[in-house]
Amino acid sequence: MREIEAARHVKGMSREELLSLPAAVDLETGNRALGLGRSKGYELAKRGAYPCKVLRLGNTYRVVTADLLQLLGLAA
Repeated sequence: MREIEAARHVKGMSREELLSLPAAVDLETGNRALGLGRSKGYELAKRGAYPCKVLRLGNTYRVVTADLLQLLGLAA
């Protein structure tokens, strides 16, 4: 049972998970897809240095999925 729980918390996402994402995702999901930690992802987004397009909506960051997929080489 612990092995299943541990597998769910592994960084990264499968190809199927990536291709099923909505048009924009929260920064945590973008970080997970890129294998970035929470602090590093937020630091890059604040500096405008995130590796793909990020939208700032109030206090929230949203990662544009099309840019994320293109960066990962999964764009259609």
